[in-house]
Amino acid sequence: MMLNRISLLSVVALAAFTLSHPVDARRGEQDDVRQDMAAGKVKSLREIESTVVPRMRGMQYLGPEYDPTAQVYRLKFINGNRVIFVDVDGKTGVVLRQR
Repeated sequence: MMLNRISLLSVVALAAFTLSHPVDARRGEQDDVRQDMAAGKVKSLREIESTVVPRMRGMQYLGPEYDPTAQVYRLKFINGNRVIFVDVDGKTGVVLRQR
């Protein structure tokens, strides 16, 4: 009985999360970066990752975000219990900020 309640609550929580975080928002970000890359405005994510990820030794890479207005990639890492953001200029590949 208790397991059924937990399972039901898990399904409801997952459904609520899915509805509140649409997949289209992520797809829009990917479309933005593809368009900027095709237009030659920014470097590819692979190029950016190939220079930044090796510098972050001992940290787990969580993934990227892209800001099309600023043309900046934000790479997220975790070191123990601390999340670290590395902002990289998409045009030049220069690290702008690490916090």
